[in-house]
Amino acid sequence: MDYIKIRFGKDFDPLGASFERTLEDIFRQHAVSPVFSKAGSWTPPMDICETPEEIILRAEIAGVSKEDLEVEINSRAVRIYGQRLEPPRGQSATYRLAEIQYGPFERILYLPAPIDPEVVSSSYVNGFLLIRLAKRNQAKPHRITITDG
Repeated sequence: MDYIKIRFGKDFDPLGASFERTLEDIFRQHAVSPVFSKAGSWTPPMDICETPEEIILRAEIAGVSKEDLEVEINSRAVRIYGQRLEPPRGQSATYRLAEIQYGPFERILYLPAPIDPEVVSSSYVNGFLLIRLAKRNQAKPHRITITDG
């Protein structure tokens, strides 16, 4: 639900109104010109789900081709990186809103449990990268007998 703010003139609590506008500006997402969106990297949203047998990662990276995507894995972390290329813009087009981010991205996710880097599967369907990582079998502690002297 959207809320409507009503103000009764410019002199009504100018300091509070100024502070409120500053907070709104900090937390509001602004439309960014596509020219400026190339400057930095972006961060795709991801989920991590854990079962007793595996860890499942899901990354939302629509518009990234498989060829522009790479994944590196070790026993404690996963690094997903790549690039979403900006589609060609029409010469006569005027952007009214530009929220989709383009350019390079990188995420390093530290895993909640050690995994076996040799037992991994992945798929990329409908803009979602799904990675399934088998947990490493934890060795049971071996009890030893303590002897005198």
